[in-house]
Amino acid sequence: MTTHAVLKIDHLTIDLPASADRRHAVRDISFSVAKGEIVCLVGESGSGKSVIAQAVMGLLPSTLVPACGRIDLLGENILELSDDRLRKLRGATMAMVFQEPMTALNPIMTCGEQVDEMLAQHSSLSTRNRRTRIIEIFNQVKLPDPERMYAAYPHQLSGGQRQRIVIAMALILKPALLICDEPTTALDVTTQAEILKLIAELQRGSDTAVLFITHDLGVVAEIADQVVVLQLGEMVEQGPTRQVLQQPIEAYTQMLLASVPSLVPRNRPPVREGQALIRTHHLVKTYTSGAWPRRKHVVVAASDVTLQVLPGETVGIVGESGSGKSTVARCIARLIEPTSGDIYADGLSVASLQGRDLSPLRRIVQVVFQDPYRSLNPRRTVGQSIIEGPTNFGVSASQAWQRAEELMTLVRLKPDALHRYPSEFSGGQRQRISIARALACEPLVLIADEAVSALDVSVQAQILDLLNDIQQKLQIGILFITHDLRVASQICDRVIVMQRGKIVEQGAIRDVFLQPQHAYTQALLAAAPGRDFAFGMAQS
Repeated sequence: MTTHAVLKIDHLTIDLPASADRRHAVRDISFSVAKGEIVCLVGESGSGKSVIAQAVMGLLPSTLVPACGRIDLLGENILELSDDRLRKLRGATMAMVFQEPMTALNPIMTCGEQVDEMLAQHSSLSTRNRRTRIIEIFNQVKLPDPERMYAAYPHQLSGGQRQRIVIAMALILKPALLICDEPTTALDVTTQAEILKLIAELQRGSDTAVLFITHDLGVVAEIADQVVVLQLGEMVEQGPTRQVLQQPIEAYTQMLLASVPSLVPRNRPPVREGQALIRTHHLVKTYTSGAWPRRKHVVVAASDVTLQVLPGETVGIVGESGSGKSTVARCIARLIEPTSGDIYADGLSVASLQGRDLSPLRRIVQVVFQDPYRSLNPRRTVGQSIIEGPTNFGVSASQAWQRAEELMTLVRLKPDALHRYPSEFSGGQRQRISIARALACEPLVLIADEAVSALDVSVQAQILDLLNDIQQKLQIGILFITHDLRVASQICDRVIVMQRGKIVEQGAIRDVFLQPQHAYTQALLAAAPGRDFAFGMAQS
């Protein structure tokens, strides 16, 4: 154990409810975080990472009970403190940055008011001095136009800007310990790189101890001093970053590292030429806000986008948030209406179709969304969700159910899963169910919109292999939307790079990733976390 630790966790065990599959959420966990040190907790979902963070903050739900051990924060045992004492420590001595800033921020308060609330609770500064301090921290976290940010509401900011607000709120009182729970998972690579650099700079500037939770081993390589590897609540390995990532001892750590996708594109079988399953021609999507007497504000979300997807081909669209990736995908699926241009699905022009006329398109194109829990109806069984589409198209319930059983096998789940509810499955299993539901309508094209971005690296690898297998068997086209360049390199035949609504580069994945021509593509690839780190097992 490190001496003079800001945080010291000693033989911590937290029990799960008696009805759970296992007895402990975490068992016999011991590690420490010293002043000026960044310690990363890594492991798959269910490994206990977030439970440890909640325990440190004193935010454990009542169903999770600390059975033994200590959590010492600057010498005080968190597990023995009163609620009043914990409230005084939160923000002033320890602070937390959550994964999704939109849910961490109050939507009906301005960003400035929310940070001011923290200062008002924990300091004796005047209103004027608090505002000055908030503008200073907004400058420190490199927010553009801090005065405007102070008066803005969360929904008016980008994801990266919202995360900077949350970081500013966490650091404004200069806590001794900063806990970051997956703070960059939902961000594109350039914003992710900026946030990681920002956290490291602020941490060095104030010598803060940082407990960083992530499933992204590229991020670990980029930022961590020490690594603690967790599996099913047990600590399987810990040590300096370079040692754990390049010379892992335990089989589980080796498996995690082997699952890290390489930035070097894999060799894929050639795609046979044929008629495009999906084709867009000079697609444009604009949004207009404001009304007279104010000036109208026009945002061009997608401009002059021309692309195609062939049978058996996976075409990736990559770029930062706001680049137009998802806008193009939603136009193609006709979830939103294009402003101009045309969309052809299996030769059928669908850009101007409305209502029931879109029914043929719904069979040709299906979408797999990022969050399977939100896209599956929690009140319906898996089977009911899967057969809904085919029965709406006239397939009998018995035939649809038989096909659903076949699809369960195809996505490597047991057919009896059809009788259960989405809440009974892990995130990776729910995404398999979402894929099965999309395939139930027998589409020609599958649009995967950030379909693996929220998954652990090992589960992510399984879903990518599954999509590859399905494509080889069914010869469907896949339009793959992602901000993760490592994932794109492993599944795509061709890639389209978008910036501010326009295509700036496209071509075979190996050509674009190994010899990028456009400065923006070069910047995206350079920003990939852990790009220059040699993962011991992943390179074998």
